[in-house]
Parts: sequence; structure tokens; C-alpha cells
Amino acid sequence: MFLVMMLGIDEAGKGPVIGPLVVCGVLCDRDTVDYLVSLGVRDSKKMSREERKRLYNVITSVCKFKVLKISAEELNELMERFTINEILKRCYVELISHFKPKVVYIDCPDVNVERFKNEIEERTSVEVVASHKADEIYPIVSIASIVAKVERDGEIEKLKVVYGDFGSGYASDQRTIDFLRSYLRDKGEFPPIVRRKWKTLRRVTTHTLRDFFEL
Repeated sequence: MFLVMMLGIDEAGKGPVIGPLVVCGVLCDRDTVDYLVSLGVRDSKKMSREERKRLYNVITSVCKFKVLKISAEELNELMERFTINEILKRCYVELISHFKPKVVYIDCPDVNVERFKNEIEERTSVEVVASHKADEIYPIVSIASIVAKVERDGEIEKLKVVYGDFGSGYASDQRTIDFLRSYLRDKGEFPPIVRRKWKTLRRVTTHTLRDFFEL
């Protein structure tokens, strides 16, 4: 019997000021998706780290997958020419072109879902189902979100071995902000794992210079 293969795509790390952007595509059929849902697959943000790792091991053993990792250094270079959403679109097109699925489900990064859907379809000639919060709506995207999150967590742990505990890498994390301020004071610059186009850095720089002035 001919099985219709579907591709799910999601990213981890679009928003942080520290660390890589990870984009994952997972290809499988409906029966495999249903099997993974029966094991507990859902939006990766609503799962514990242990749950994600457990399901990651199953997903990567029963599905085809491809992971794209763009380091902060690479993002800094790319963002001289492209927006973060355009970078994501390029990743999506690369994954779709690699797998050539019948249909692809994508967590849409664009405010205009229809525009995004049409653009990806024009670039790939593949049927696109796009939605905001697709990782909560479509299990195939939830599956991709789990792989992307586990892969990014692994990259973050590698960076912490070198740079120490900088927290989550998100601007909302005080540990991350404290790390950036401390590193800037000590080194006079930000480390290469930092995304230099983020507004967070301008805020950190302003506060740090003010701290120096007050001293």
C-alpha cells in the first residue's frame, strides 16, 4: 500500500540572544504520527526536558529527519542581508527540497499566514499547511519541535562548558542578562555566541556604560 509521507517543520531558538537557531524537518506517515501521539507527543514547550529526550530517541529511530543548525556567528553574518524570517524561510525551502514530501506542515513565523504559505509553495511547488502555533495544532509539527528543541538544548550545553552557565540565553532571563553585562565588563566585547543584531545587546551596553560612568 502506498503511504503518503508528510513533513513537519519547526524551529527552536528564534528569539534568544545567545546560541544557535535550530530548524528541524521530520518526515513520516500518518500511522507513525498516530503512534508517536500515543506515546505522548505534543508541543515541546509543554513537556519536561526528560520527556522530550525520551520521545526524541523514539522519533529519531522511526522517522526520517534533518536538522539545520545556524550558529550565532553565522546569524550575525546572514542578518547583514536578511531578516530572521527570511533566514527561516530559506531553511524551510532547503528542508522541503531535501525531502520532497506530498505536503508540509509548518509553524508560520510570518504575521501573514497566507502570504507565507503562498511564498513557500511558489519556491518549492509543494502543498503547504501553515499556521501560527502549528506545534500545538498539528502533531507532525509537534514531532519536529521536539527534535529541534532537544538538538538546541544539546548545543547550549556544549556552549556552557566553554562559557559557564549563562542561563537560557533569552532576554527575559536575568542570569543571561547578568552574564552579558559581566562578560562585556571583563572583556570589553560580547562573546561570539551572541547575536549582535538583537535589541537586548543595545540595552545591556547602555546599562553597562552607565555602570562604568557611575564608578
